[in-house]
Amino acid sequence: MTNLENLTRKKVTVGNLDLKFPLNLELSGLNIEGLAKVDYIYVSPSILGLLTGNIAFNEIRIIRPQIYFERNAPATASESAESKAPAPTFKKRHMHLIVKRFLLKEGKIDFLDNTAGSESIKITLKDLYFNVENVYLFPKSVIANFALKGKIPWEKDSLEGSVEVEGWFNFFKNDMRATVNIKNIDGIYLHPYYAKWVDLERSRIQQAKLNFTSEITGHNNDVIADCHLELTDIVFRPKEEEEPLEKAYKIATTVLDLFKALDGKINLDFTIKTKMNRPEFGFENIRMAVEDKIAKSYKTDKLDILLSFPIKLLETTVKGATDITKALLEGTAAVGVQIRKGAEEIFKEEAKPQEKKEEPKTN
Repeated sequence: MTNLENLTRKKVTVGNLDLKFPLNLELSGLNIEGLAKVDYIYVSPSILGLLTGNIAFNEIRIIRPQIYFERNAPATASESAESKAPAPTFKKRHMHLIVKRFLLKEGKIDFLDNTAGSESIKITLKDLYFNVENVYLFPKSVIANFALKGKIPWEKDSLEGSVEVEGWFNFFKNDMRATVNIKNIDGIYLHPYYAKWVDLERSRIQQAKLNFTSEITGHNNDVIADCHLELTDIVFRPKEEEEPLEKAYKIATTVLDLFKALDGKINLDFTIKTKMNRPEFGFENIRMAVEDKIAKSYKTDKLDILLSFPIKLLETTVKGATDITKALLEGTAAVGVQIRKGAEEIFKEEAKPQEKKEEPKTN
């Protein structure tokens, strides 16, 4: 337990510890203060692997773990210097790790993200199942297969989300293939992540459900994820009598109408490029994909449908040149001319000085 405390810098307690023939270990009631609780752990080491100088396990089984993880914004240089504690030192060991099977069942992870804009957001993954076989952490080309499943409970009694990921990886070659399928994402709950781009109050969006799928391919540490995001259910807040419609609402409805005209659905395809040893993903990828789709839509064969959207949007929302995004002005030359003409007419009207009415002469 001392090594675990040094590693986690947390107090560690154990309810019960049993050693069974030949070297199998059973542990219950593990508590890593403020980090994790585990009901039951079973560890079966490989005697043959140990005799060859490796850290090897036939099986590691973890039942009903509860894990808490918090992500904070990077500290300033002065804060880092003040709060930095001396790190524990470990002797370098040239030992290899082999895990023939790792199984986690009935798990729960609470993730608190303090970097999502001005608000913190908590995401829970429950009923977690994770299975991986043939993990070799040393220079040997071995395929490890894995599968992960879980549920995401949202607030306000909405439909639970579900996560399914399965595939394989090869640590030696840094290759991988995986399929990701996430259903029933509560887009309103995740609003802090994209609040700087979408104003839910002014756009009157009160409900939005999404589904996300991705096919991930990695080769020599370069990872390409082909992603598909589909909006399956969106509800706007009803308008009160004599309540004016905000510009944000007009933009939102116009863009959604454009997406429907293109595909019959509200969906988005985009690609993420990252690294297998340091994967990164941000909502900026989605924002850029929305702008690209609007821009590329003008290069399709549906010009009769699309030509009306830029002018419609300009007429109902634009108050000046800075309101026109780059995406709405890109496209083929012919369409660009039409958009530009419409925009110029609107700006000409705005730029015209107001004619002064002659005041009646008084004697």
